[in-house]
Amino acid sequence: MSQRELAKRLGVSNGKLHYCMKALMEKGLVKLGNFAASKHHLGYAYLLTPKGLTRKAAMASRFLQRKLAEYEALQAEIASLKAELDNKLHGARPTR
Repeated sequence: MSQRELAKRLGVSNGKLHYCMKALMEKGLVKLGNFAASKHHLGYAYLLTPKGLTRKAAMASRFLQRKLAEYEALQAEIASLKAELDNKLHGARPTR
């Protein structure tokens, strides 16, 4: 499934999903690649017990929540900086 399709299913923006996927890849929790081309598929697979899967899912969920909050904070900071710049550019005009 593409990132666009995944973002739509999760109800988040493409940018937000990309930000989180990049963080998951940097953390080593998600690997991007063409596994179908490999002759040794099990060399790329980790098998977890149901208990292990539950723990990993909980950890991933907490990690993603932190990343989503970080993304939203960055968006707010960018919006604030843009507004500040806009005020400086438009507020500094002399009156005639």
